[in-house]
Amino acid sequence: MKTMLKFIFVPLIVFVFAVQANAFSRGIYLTQDTVQNKVKLAHLIQQAKKYGIDTFVIDINIRNKHYPAAIKTVLDNGIQYVARVVVFPHGATRAQINDKAIWEKRLGLVKYAIELGASSIQLDYIRYRSAYPATPEKAQHVLKVVQFFKDQLASYKNVKLQMDIFGIAAHKPAHTIGQDPNLLATVVNAFCPMVYPSHYEPFRHHAIRPYETIYASITALKKQIQAHPAVAIYAYIELFNYRYPLSSDAKTRYIVAQMKAAKDSGADGYYVWSATNHYAPLFRVLAMRQ
Repeated sequence: MKTMLKFIFVPLIVFVFAVQANAFSRGIYLTQDTVQNKVKLAHLIQQAKKYGIDTFVIDINIRNKHYPAAIKTVLDNGIQYVARVVVFPHGATRAQINDKAIWEKRLGLVKYAIELGASSIQLDYIRYRSAYPATPEKAQHVLKVVQFFKDQLASYKNVKLQMDIFGIAAHKPAHTIGQDPNLLATVVNAFCPMVYPSHYEPFRHHAIRPYETIYASITALKKQIQAHPAVAIYAYIELFNYRYPLSSDAKTRYIVAQMKAAKDSGADGYYVWSATNHYAPLFRVLAMRQ
């Protein structure tokens, strides 16, 4: 007796949903003078593309005929342009924090940067000077200023608002300077904590613990703003400890430790700070890690 088997083929439709995680961003800070120097800019772009630097955080201080061409060169090479705007140089006085003429002047630079193709506006020195006594009201004053810029950016749908904060504010509200991350997270798209090990006391302790210093700072900041999970974190890291000289090998370990800490702590990326825009040490490290 034969058993007859019949196979019924049913079309199977498979739905594949692609979920793309946010990419980890790697950037460097550049002054306006640097990007307007064609030779320097060409070198930095070449190195950035070679070693995976995807973002240039660039100062915008004044309008001139050279800046637009420089920014176009950056964008044409597929590098993201984040415009850094210093709001209150050295921090605000009580009078300056409420001076809308200052706000409007900085807003002019913000709009100019957006016209040139900035994907994000990074506000720096948006705080009180640290010489004044600490009061909770200061954070409300700073919030008011940030809210002003946020409101002005509302018509630019794809432009994000970043804010630089002190490393100490990553751990707890810094009432002396008016930076309260949980409060400010309601109006920014990203924080850029300046978690340089050089700036943490006791200085020697943190100088030899760059990984632990940055990891603890980022995780503390994430805890402070846990009610605002959409707010990104881009850690500012440094190329050397300015309080304690480092050998070439020690400097390499110092840089690598900071990079790893930013990644391991769950930050969305890092920006490397060099006031002189000397990034040869960074590129050497990145070359070694390829």
